[in-house]
Amino acid sequence: MFVSYLLVFVLAAIPLFELIAVVPLAIIGGLSPVPVSILGFLGNLLTVLLLIVFIDRIKLWRKAKKQKKAAVIVRDGDNHLESEEVVVEPETKKEKRARELFEKYGLPGLTIIGPFFVGSHISAFMAMSFSAKRTLVTVWMIVSLVLWTIVSAVAASYGVSFFYPNVEENGFLIRIFN
Repeated sequence: MFVSYLLVFVLAAIPLFELIAVVPLAIIGGLSPVPVSILGFLGNLLTVLLLIVFIDRIKLWRKAKKQKKAAVIVRDGDNHLESEEVVVEPETKKEKRARELFEKYGLPGLTIIGPFFVGSHISAFMAMSFSAKRTLVTVWMIVSLVLWTIVSAVAASYGVSFFYPNVEENGFLIRIFN
């Protein structure tokens, strides 16, 4: 049983999974909603805070990853001169969506609406990229994660209890780890 709750924490911390998906899935799987919500929130919050703290290093890493250098050889008589041309890739769909959210709704809109459309990690990263203050991004991301945790846990709990009332006794996660 401990392993299933640990799995909730780890999966919520991974940017691809997000707590919006992990919390309802764990509740549908038969785990208790309160511990799942707390662990999902803490897992996601941990990596979002790490992203905010180390944003400068992450920006440099992403910039280096996105830039492709193409060597251009220029002939000057018998001499060969090399120069580098930097080719920058365009924004991804998620980055474009995040920019539109930020421009339309500001920092609160990006941090609250963003996790549903582009994910919490990309929302935090883009908010920091748009030169918002660390403390404001941190506060708004915490508010957003609390809100999305509550919404997803309540919706999953009531939905599961309505459609399948005995899920906690025989959920698929409980069966797998027992």
